Amino acid sequence: MSSFFIKKKVISAATNKGDLKRKSKTDDGKGRSKKFNKRRDEEISSDSENESAVPNRKQQENEDDEIEETPQEKKLRLAKLYLDQLREEEDKTAEQESFEADLIAGRLQEDVLEQKGKLQRLIAKELIAPDPAEIRLLRGHKLSVTCLVISPDEKYIFSASKDCSIIKWEVESGKKVHKIAGGRKGTEARHVGHTAHILCMAIASDGTYLASGDMNKLIMIWDPMTCKHLYTFKGHKDTVSGLAFRRGTHTLYSASHDRSIKVWSVDENAYVETLFGHQDVITGLDCLSRERCVTAGGRDRTVRVWKIAEESQLVFHGHEGSIDCIQLINEEHMITGGDDGSISIWTVNKKKPVSTVKQAHGSHGNTGLEQPHWVSSVAALHNSDIVASGSHNSAVQLWKCGQGFRGLEPLFSVPMAGFVNSLKFSNSGKFLVAGVGQEHRLGRWWRVKEAKNGLYIIPLKRQVQEQEVVQ
Repeated sequence: MSSFFIKKKVISAATNKGDLKRKSKTDDGKGRSKKFNKRRDEEISSDSENESAVPNRKQQENEDDEIEETPQEKKLRLAKLYLDQLREEEDKTAEQESFEADLIAGRLQEDVLEQKGKLQRLIAKELIAPDPAEIRLLRGHKLSVTCLVISPDEKYIFSASKDCSIIKWEVESGKKVHKIAGGRKGTEARHVGHTAHILCMAIASDGTYLASGDMNKLIMIWDPMTCKHLYTFKGHKDTVSGLAFRRGTHTLYSASHDRSIKVWSVDENAYVETLFGHQDVITGLDCLSRERCVTAGGRDRTVRVWKIAEESQLVFHGHEGSIDCIQLINEEHMITGGDDGSISIWTVNKKKPVSTVKQAHGSHGNTGLEQPHWVSSVAALHNSDIVASGSHNSAVQLWKCGQGFRGLEPLFSVPMAGFVNSLKFSNSGKFLVAGVGQEHRLGRWWRVKEAKNGLYIIPLKRQVQEQEVVQ
């Protein structure tokens, strides 16, 4: 009986086990067939297998590629990539160099034209007369202003006067920045500054030195930033009437009533040489970048071009009276004015003026005894077709130079009472400064009582700029 029981139990267990197997094949315990679950499992497994299979295949292909690429082929491929990068860099560099070359070529062409005196920027047609309300008057000198210079950055103006003082002005605000007071005659030993009328000034093109000359035969060198006195040059035997720095250098040229021109090295605080030739007092001097300068000979009625390196000079005749002022327009052309009331344009290639305007500022006096207003100052905006002249006819006159600097046409005049003893354009041509006084800078022949001793800052407006502002 025990064996029968064991057999029955074994058979029962086997039967139950078979039922479980059959049940698992047909039902998942939740009323759903295994066939459905199998389909769902197959769908899920097939997606996952595809996702995993793709990277595996790519990885295998990459591995195959890496395996198939030899070291030489790899070097060749990297070399090609490197060459492609070099080509791209060279193309970019070539484009940049071409652009820079065009700019340099343009600048070189302008420099060549400037050296030859053929560069002429035609901007006179754009200028319009300024509104009188926009003209500013800076007052600080007790006596007539005789000369002035503008700093290269156009931020400051330096003016000098018959009161022996020098004033540094800020252009934007019109305020005094510094004043070098003038001293009385006889105090030269203890006074730092001028003790006689200052007739001329010059500033280096880099703004490092300021020079001033007076009737005591002295040339003083100053630091424009601090207005500190640096050197005093002695050597002239009479009034120092003209000063100019050679552009791009610290070489200073000076002219005097002793009829000589002297050359100085400001860096070395040294005298270089003396040039002779004029038969009367020299009343004005100017120079640009070439190693030469131009002078006005006063009553000897000559204009001279001094070639420093060649130790030679060119002599020009033209005015009927004394030539009192001179200014270079460019390396080959210059403008002069004199007490005969005329202004003239000269070129170094001709001994006579290429253009002259007589009685440029009109005349005064009784009928039949009229006398022209003296031209006491001239100025030129370098390498352009704009020049200006001043007298004592209560106006500063602006002129347009004709093509090739032949001919002068009046543009407009700016009302101004008194003797216009000095005129200077800013480098950019944005404004013109006039130094005005009750007396002529070279003497006291007569006096304009209603005049105010000071500086007038005249803005130079252009039509193009106005249109841009309106738009």
